[in-house]
Amino acid sequence: MRNLLRGAAALALVGLGYGLGASGVLAPDPAHAQAVPGAAQPAAGAFPGLSDEARAKVQAANDALRSAIAALEQEKQYVPVVNTVNAFAASVGGMNVLADLEAGRGVDPETFAALYAGLATDEVAKDLGKDEEDRVTYKGKVVRMYPISRLKALFGAREQIGQKE
Repeated sequence: MRNLLRGAAALALVGLGYGLGASGVLAPDPAHAQAVPGAAQPAAGAFPGLSDEARAKVQAANDALRSAIAALEQEKQYVPVVNTVNAFAASVGGMNVLADLEAGRGVDPETFAALYAGLATDEVAKDLGKDEEDRVTYKGKVVRMYPISRLKALFGAREQIGQKE
């Protein structure tokens, strides 16, 4: 009789465990890899391996990018859709990402990442959404990166611009 009770108790515990596992009552929340808009940014000094010299050079590079972007904007060669410095667009001599996005031609890698990070300009953000697979959409169409042929051409342009005479 005692063995019968032990067997029944063991069976009951296994059944309870199965029921709880199958129902997901005690399951942890799933992790999400996307950045959350408004999430805390790394604090100054959050990159402890960066020397003062390296930090100064990065700051100089950012200043140079902002200066290049200002010149490209004056020449109507830089039309962004995100609120960040787009080093890729600046390094290839500018691009009209808004026209490319509107035409469904895709966007450059930095713009693509910034759109997914929630950094679109107000003008563009009003037309952004997500599809059933959590992909970013613009006016109902999935935002994609430029085709490989366009990316290769842009990288080639960057190499030509970067060559010293």
